[in-house]
Amino acid sequence: MFGPQVPTVPASAVPDDTYLLDVREDDEWRAGHAPGAHHLPMTELPGRLAEVPNDREVSVICRSGGRSAQVVGYLLRNGWDQVRNVGGGMGDWAAAGRPVVTDDGQPGRVA
Repeated sequence: MFGPQVPTVPASAVPDDTYLLDVREDDEWRAGHAPGAHHLPMTELPGRLAEVPNDREVSVICRSGGRSAQVVGYLLRNGWDQVRNVGGGMGDWAAAGRPVVTDDGQPGRVA
């Protein structure tokens, strides 16, 4: 659907030091997210583009990988070159045994 131009990384291989950009909606974020992730809903991205670093690796994540792939394409078209889609999204993140937490640090769930 998105073609080979969208660089992708498996959830299990996202480096701990990457800037993890979570583009899910507020309710999905509140249910659970990766520790240290940065929340920026996809619909707000155009107006908040300056918040996304373009001088380091950025991995973009959503629930299953579709919205994040669209965001990666958008960022690539707007000058970002160190950006990758997290294949399988938060579903694969949790399945790989990576932590999912709520804002208060309690165990979260993928919604």
